[in-house]
Order: sequence, then C-alpha cells, then structure tokens
Amino acid sequence: MLPGHRAAAAAIALAGVTGLGLLAAGATRTPPRPPRPDAAATTDPTAHRAASPAPPLPRADPTRITIPAIGVRADLVPVAVTGTGELEVPPPDRPTVAGWYRLGVSPGEAGNAVIVGHVDSRDTGPAVFFDLGRLRPGDRIRVARADATEVTFAVDGIGSYPKTAFPADLVYGAGAVPRLRLVTCGGRFDERQGGYLDNVVVFATAIP
Repeated sequence: MLPGHRAAAAAIALAGVTGLGLLAAGATRTPPRPPRPDAAATTDPTAHRAASPAPPLPRADPTRITIPAIGVRADLVPVAVTGTGELEVPPPDRPTVAGWYRLGVSPGEAGNAVIVGHVDSRDTGPAVFFDLGRLRPGDRIRVARADATEVTFAVDGIGSYPKTAFPADLVYGAGAVPRLRLVTCGGRFDERQGGYLDNVVVFATAIP
C-alpha cells in the first residue's frame, strides 16, 4: 500500500466492494448463483502460504490476469476511488475485464495488490470473476506487467464474507512479501436490493 492509503482503503472497503454486485440490479430473472468457496479452503484463507515467496519487484502497472483453473484471461484496467470515497469498479459495459486498485501496490511489489472484478452482468450473465469460488489452495494466478515481466501467485485460500464484515486489513494490509487479493461478490442474491450479500476474496502469494 502506498504511504497514507492504508487507512483510506479500509474506510472505502465496504462501500467499494458492494458496488461489484450492482450489475445484477434490474435483472428480469434471478441470475445463476456463483459457486461458493469450499469450506476446507475458507477455514483459514492464509494457512497455505508459500514457504519460499518470490522477492519483491519494482512498481509496474499490471496489464492482464490469467487464472488457468477457472479459464480466466482478462485485461486489467486501473481503478481508484470515486468522488464519494467508494472504490471504483470496472466499467459496467465491460464485464470481462478486471480492475487493479492503482492507489495500492502493483502485483509483484511488497504488500497486498488488489484486483476487483464483476461476478455477473444482467446483459451477458457470468462475468470475469464468476468462478472465483471454485479456486483451491495451490492454484496459480499469473499477472502480466507493463515492464514485460510476469508474476505468478499461488492461492493460499478463499474466503466468503458478509459485506457488513469485509476484512479490510486482510485485503489492503501492508507487508514485506508480494501478495495478491482478488475480490468479487457472492453468496445469496437479494432480489429486493438487486445485489449479492457477500464478498468472495482470494488470497495468494507470489512464488518464484
């Protein structure tokens, strides 16, 4: 996390990730429910951290994320915060791209890099992070960067959290090791509010 942004990130965490489910608002039918994380993977989402993490890299903008286990290959766009202090999300008309929180660290730098993505779209159905709940510890995530490097992360665990209890410290926290956090919506779909009640968070550590 860049200096001065950790507290700000914690403050916007709840409002920002809530927006990831808004694409389902106005749907004429109940959308397909995204897969829930396996219970064994959520007991302690950081329990399987890599024994020998990769050393940190200099800052470089990420350009693409690839998750072979769930068939994700998506462009990355930078996101920040809105004028009301909420975390921006990728454009609603581009549900197949993911957003990198550019006020934090870049993937490969020391600390937690955060990437957010929509779970579904009322127009096209499942979106880029629909299947995050299927990931398991050990699955690989690759992030290409603008400096022509690629960072590989190993999944440590997956958590599902009510939006009223979003784990801001686990997601935005600082540290000496390069880590990655992927965030989307999940859980039960609330027809009245037109959104999901939970957030799914994938925890991963950079590996050599």
